[in-house]
Amino acid sequence: MTRFSDQFLDELKDRVRVSDVVGKRVQLRRQGRELVGLSPFTKERSPSFFVNDDKGFYHCFSSAKHGDALDFLQQVERMTFVEAVEHLASMAGLELPKADPRAEAEAARRKSLSDWLEVAATWFEARLRGHEGARARAELERRGLPPEVWVQFRLGYAPADRTGLRDALVQRGARPGDLVAAGLLADPEDGGAPFDRFRDRIIFPICDARGRVVSFGGRAMNPASRAKYLNGPETAVFKKGRVLYGLHTARPLLAAGGPLVAVEGYMDVIACQRADVAAVAAMGTALTEEQMAALWRLHEEPTLCFDGDKAGRQAAGRAMEAALPLVGPGRSFRFSIVRGGKDPDDVFREFGAQALRDSLSAATPFARALFERERDAQPLDTPERRAGLKARLRARAYAIRDRDLAHAYREALFGWLDELRVRRGEPVKPAGASAEAMAAAVALRTAGEDVVSRLLDLPPEAVDGHADRLFELHSRLGDVEARMADLRAVLSDAAQMAEFAALKGERDGIRRELRGVA
Repeated sequence: MTRFSDQFLDELKDRVRVSDVVGKRVQLRRQGRELVGLSPFTKERSPSFFVNDDKGFYHCFSSAKHGDALDFLQQVERMTFVEAVEHLASMAGLELPKADPRAEAEAARRKSLSDWLEVAATWFEARLRGHEGARARAELERRGLPPEVWVQFRLGYAPADRTGLRDALVQRGARPGDLVAAGLLADPEDGGAPFDRFRDRIIFPICDARGRVVSFGGRAMNPASRAKYLNGPETAVFKKGRVLYGLHTARPLLAAGGPLVAVEGYMDVIACQRADVAAVAAMGTALTEEQMAALWRLHEEPTLCFDGDKAGRQAAGRAMEAALPLVGPGRSFRFSIVRGGKDPDDVFREFGAQALRDSLSAATPFARALFERERDAQPLDTPERRAGLKARLRARAYAIRDRDLAHAYREALFGWLDELRVRRGEPVKPAGASAEAMAAAVALRTAGEDVVSRLLDLPPEAVDGHADRLFELHSRLGDVEARMADLRAVLSDAAQMAEFAALKGERDGIRRELRGVA
């Protein structure tokens, strides 16, 4: 019995790009849709070694060797299969599965569920094209979706019959319990026979990164239906927090070097991909850390696109909050809000592919989108509210775990705040400050009585030469003391105490430097 299931190995390969493994040994450069470098198997002057992340393999023309990330580690690094798996798991941050005598039986069960999901997808497709699907076909055509799009995205129809799918699959040998486990049937509350979960709905197959059907989403044909969209439940093969709808069809579009966009719905994904924009969607929930990591493996700055209504803007705010601790060099987002209360599907149908591409290309960088969100959160008509904006901006910057990036965000956010103050006619720091203004700034920053008095004793020309440096030190001091105050209120463990001690040392160092300048 193998220790590693196919599901675990597939997830491993999904999380780690082949180029991430190969790039540690071979210097790669992009050439069209692939990466190319000198062969690690032969001595050559002209590169004949190609890596394709979209397809998950490498090929060496000079040696005829071919394989995936595991093969490369075994062939080049001389690892055993188990060592290669352990190495990739470490890169991916995955815990190795423990040996379990039930693992093989569970893997076989998942394979059985996957097989029945595939059969169900084919059955739904056939129903769309049969006499039962006439209304669904008319609805798709009304929304501008021609038959070739039905085929590309494997769209289907679930008839209104309560047991149509169940009867068809049971006739082919399925057990109702397995169909319940696959999310295709639902058990009634009264304990009767299970019935079809999807009824009178246009069906969108949900696939994993390799294009295997893992669940379904259904759009109600009846406008009075309680749920306009219905997703399948979590199962052994479908975890909502891991899967991104449309990922397997988005990958070929990414090879052209365009953006990667995360949108809110199935129809938005289809509209974007029809406009040659690589797009995916979460499963009706906010993006999880796993889904963000999956996006960053494909693109260093994906665009998060939200509808222009109130709910869309609120969703954008939640996404910013969730992503802030995780961003870093090579891991960020851009934000796009579709104007006029529309969604990407509306833009595509009403204005065309180019208008949709133009809208998405105007996405706002994360830092600027964050500033605009906080700026617009409430009126700035009182000193308290203006001070509250600055406090929120500081807190958002320090939510970023990467300290260098946190400092860069703070500088950018405070810079835009100064620009806003200038437009509002508020006083800001002049290029060359007088001794009196500098002393006031020192006092406000609680730098200490001795520093204030020494600055007041100096002639203006002596201070003005150090104005920029003094303001930088005061700003740093204020930030450090604010962080210390936040930590002091929640000190509870050794890590927080250590951070507090480090901040105290930083504060004392800044104070010494202030005294030296003064």
